[in-house]
Amino acid sequence: MSAQHKITPCLWFDGRAEEAARLYTSVFPDSRIDQLQRSTSDWPGGKAGGVILVEFTLAGFPCQALNGGPHVTFNDAISLSVSCKDQGEVDRYWDALTADGGKPVMCGWLKDKFGVSWQIVPDALIAMMRDPDRAKAGRVMQAMMQMVKLDIAGLKQAFDGK
Repeated sequence: MSAQHKITPCLWFDGRAEEAARLYTSVFPDSRIDQLQRSTSDWPGGKAGGVILVEFTLAGFPCQALNGGPHVTFNDAISLSVSCKDQGEVDRYWDALTADGGKPVMCGWLKDKFGVSWQIVPDALIAMMRDPDRAKAGRVMQAMMQMVKLDIAGLKQAFDGK
């Protein structure tokens, strides 16, 4: 990991840390597996020689994936939020992260096949929500609350009062 980052998120998996890191680094540009650390002895999450920690870069940001065993599972208290410049990015990230067992939730949230929560958020939503016209922002909020995957055109229609 780069010494320039003081904080590195570490995600806990039950034996699937490398698989998760490989998926995430395949989905996002400027991503890579940096290092696989193997255990020299058995541990609660695996056997000697198995991958215990994956250090990876996700969209330029350092992360870790730990094979910690079945004792801890993901919940919605922590999510990874992805800023998207257009509907094409929303669709691409949504499709990649819901594939093979991921689940759509609502309001732009999903869970990937490992149970990690993600928010797929178009930049346009943030801009509309910050608009000084609170009526427009309110209509956008109401529209978003009815969506599963966020649709920029639908949000814009709500913003414009159509």
